[in-house]
Amino acid sequence: MRVRRMTTRRLYRFDNLQMALPTTIDHLAIDDLQNIVARLPALSFAFASCVSHSWNHVCGRVLCRPKLSSACSYKSSLQVAVEEVTSKVLSEPIRPQFAIASIGPLFDMDEAFQLITGKLSSKVPVIINRSYGIIGRDAISNEHKETAWEDNEDGARIGIMLTVGFVPDLKVKLIPLLKQTEAPRTHVVIPSQTLMIDQFITDIREFSTSISGYQSPAAVMIFSVIYADMGAVMGKMDYAMSPKTVIVGECGNGFKHTATKELATAAAVALVFVVDRNKPPGIGETRFHAVLSSGLSPVGATYEVDCVRENHFECTTHLTGIREGPFETFKVDELATRFIGVTKRRTCFIGQEEAKRMTSLSFHEVLENEENDELLVVDDLDIRTGDTYRFYHPDSSIARSTVDGVSNFLRSFKQRCTDGNETWEVCGGLIFTSCSRDVPFLGQSNADSSAFLENFPGVTFCGTICLEQIGRGYLIPQESQEQKSARACVHRYNAIYLIVSYAA
Repeated sequence: MRVRRMTTRRLYRFDNLQMALPTTIDHLAIDDLQNIVARLPALSFAFASCVSHSWNHVCGRVLCRPKLSSACSYKSSLQVAVEEVTSKVLSEPIRPQFAIASIGPLFDMDEAFQLITGKLSSKVPVIINRSYGIIGRDAISNEHKETAWEDNEDGARIGIMLTVGFVPDLKVKLIPLLKQTEAPRTHVVIPSQTLMIDQFITDIREFSTSISGYQSPAAVMIFSVIYADMGAVMGKMDYAMSPKTVIVGECGNGFKHTATKELATAAAVALVFVVDRNKPPGIGETRFHAVLSSGLSPVGATYEVDCVRENHFECTTHLTGIREGPFETFKVDELATRFIGVTKRRTCFIGQEEAKRMTSLSFHEVLENEENDELLVVDDLDIRTGDTYRFYHPDSSIARSTVDGVSNFLRSFKQRCTDGNETWEVCGGLIFTSCSRDVPFLGQSNADSSAFLENFPGVTFCGTICLEQIGRGYLIPQESQEQKSARACVHRYNAIYLIVSYAA
């Protein structure tokens, strides 16, 4: 049986006569072939890269820079919604190295997990979390929206955001934070003593060392359940990781992942990005940058914790504080909308490593005191006598001002990208923002997104809305004195921006 080879038509002109001669596709110019494969969807692109060594080389030229592809769908059918977002994110050439999905509360997480993992290679690390809202462009209309579920007028809290990413000079791995034992059912949170924090950090370090030769990775993206003690986790991570390691993430309503089959034992999971020392020749450098917009403003004096009583059953702390100077009084309704920012000094160590004294800032929400005594009641534990604290309250003017600060930072960053010897380009951005930063609070829709979209139009930008935000990195100049002297890694009322840049 004769097999006909695929041909194109090569045209020759002799005076006024054109003659079309058959030419095999093997004889196509490299640039022509690259132009063809660059138009293929992800699956066809993957097949094309397997045709021959030369085709694989051409496909490598097409995907030589980091790439984020993201889409949202608000269809009521989960199957239709997943089909829309996967079709969109895989409509162009990409080799997914990780996938992140956020879903609404009315979608079944197990079914969504099966549908999404079924669309991707079994080797792709996948995280799916139940969010408070999603941020990104609609898969059909291409309209960018920030959608918080409680803001949905028809009450149908449905939607999905899917992001897939490719970073050619990095290796990516999911590493779970496991629980040593099941937390007692009487506890509202998972006690830090039951979290295998040291093993979690050791696993991250070992993966980073095996790929890059350095203990600290380039970036870590964390997804946690809200009842895990992430303050304790981040305290040790801040101690253990290089200041250059960017850490971002969210605390939400639950997640699933492909890191381990023992899903029930994970309190959090980290998507770890490590520089590949054996990256292919000609590949440049990917960098991560974190910037924060705050929505809390300090008020009043600084107090020192004088007396502490913990309620482990309800995961609350009752405390009193002393201060110098005139006594301050607060109305109950004022305290109900406030937080305290506690400056803590703790000794941290991993295994047999040398211990180090670390200073951190931790936010605790002020709760109603049902016992009607003179104690201040706040959520969470680990407040000790001698710690200092100030009151903080949600401040929309600070939020808007710091969003402008983020925009100015990104504008300056954009300028610096083209001023030096190397030319950097921004390849994408992600955001983790508070569910409290809604339209009434910020005064307009898409307020948090505007800082990125105004500076990098056309660049993929997406994210999730959550209860608490995890962020360690650059803090904008409008931070308070406490935030300058003590770094907060778990935030309230904030927006954390992750910027991905690349230099060839």
